[in-house]
Amino acid sequence: MSLWDICSISIFLCYNHAMDLFEHAMKESMTTEAPLAARLRPRTLDEFVGQEHIIGEGKLLRRAITTDRLSSSIIFTGPPGTGKTTLARLIASHTQAHFESISAVLAGVAELRRVIVDATDRRKLYQRRTILFVDEVHRWNKAQQDALLPHVETGMVTLIGATTENPYFDVIPALVSRSRIFQLESLSQANMETIFTRALSDKELGYGSRKILVDDKAREHLTHLAGGDARNLLNAIELAVESTFPEPDGTIHITLDVAQESIQKRALLYDRMGDAHYDTISAFIKSVRGSDPDAALYWLAKMIMAGEDPRFILRRLIVLSSEDIGLADPQGIQVASAAAYAYEYIGMPEGIYPIVEATLFLATAPKSNSAGGFFKAKANIEENGTGAVPTHLMDGNRDAKGFGHGQGYQYPHSFPGHFIPQQYLPTTLLGTHFFSPSDQGYEGNMSTWLERWRKAQSQALGKETPPSSTKK
Repeated sequence: MSLWDICSISIFLCYNHAMDLFEHAMKESMTTEAPLAARLRPRTLDEFVGQEHIIGEGKLLRRAITTDRLSSSIIFTGPPGTGKTTLARLIASHTQAHFESISAVLAGVAELRRVIVDATDRRKLYQRRTILFVDEVHRWNKAQQDALLPHVETGMVTLIGATTENPYFDVIPALVSRSRIFQLESLSQANMETIFTRALSDKELGYGSRKILVDDKAREHLTHLAGGDARNLLNAIELAVESTFPEPDGTIHITLDVAQESIQKRALLYDRMGDAHYDTISAFIKSVRGSDPDAALYWLAKMIMAGEDPRFILRRLIVLSSEDIGLADPQGIQVASAAAYAYEYIGMPEGIYPIVEATLFLATAPKSNSAGGFFKAKANIEENGTGAVPTHLMDGNRDAKGFGHGQGYQYPHSFPGHFIPQQYLPTTLLGTHFFSPSDQGYEGNMSTWLERWRKAQSQALGKETPPSSTKK
């Protein structure tokens, strides 16, 4: 070996050693300078807070992690800051399999192909499994998820997906059917207290080496408004501590005012295309239908604060005014429609008043779903086909002379009470009632004379069927 070769090898080794030192120094620096939420991320299952229903002692997932027997793919779903990514990292630290992590926000099919090629080579050469963690897996479109599917099916990779959305809606059914779904919940108040205590007591990664005094009301404010989101809480604690000047003795005093400035507003979990959107509007409509104005106002406030389109809310109120109130109070649809018009005319923020007025009116109005009688009629037609129009109801302007169309029709306004009992349904449906009025409001008054009309009609037509009966 020449002197030149020896010098080249020495330079190469020194360079690699220097790079290792620089990389180590960079990692050390990032560990100490990282945000509090990153520094305090649990490193062991014992440090993990919350989700006892899936990760508690003796639970299936905990056993699979500690024994490194995670053989089937899994999907973690739940609100932000509840531990989805942390659980994936804990699996990485416990497994002998190779662990790959990618974000669906940043990575596409090309990155996925690279992972699959590496996983295939790793399995062939070293008989080593590959676990692939895909954060925000719902961000991948159907084609991207389809590209992953065959490799999950063959077991070339074990998938760990994380999503804040409902995987049954936002992940393709084939992937869902091949995965165990674990639903994480918002952290409890007790969980938030535990995290708060650790942030202030941990001398290595938290603020345990600093003199910090937190008023009880400040602590309560932060843990409550963080909304069960550990990351949100830790970010607020960090902002409060780092932005507060120490007192003469070095104490950092976190008062209620400081806490309020650090977390001025609860971060609302609300994606206008996601689960929170549909779940909240569902709770709103069900509260109005259930005649609970207080709950209706609460869900309305959540939607407005989260930036929901008021037009969407108003459209749903207009539907509800007919579907759930109907003739029990015919003014319902007028109020809802007027609110929609008023909002378009004046906009926000004042436009909230007609929306609130419509919400309260509909929530406290008598309820009836009698408009659903339409679907009974529709179902009858779907099952039996359409019946023939009675001759006397046919249009007599064209075929009265040749076919007798319209002959025998009796004009109701020519009779006392503007009513005359005669046949209107097809002959095969005589005695069938699709409309069933409730006993609520205007509809309750209507039922009295409707009953009288139906009885007179059934007697005239020789169909003595109970007025409330409905034939299919």
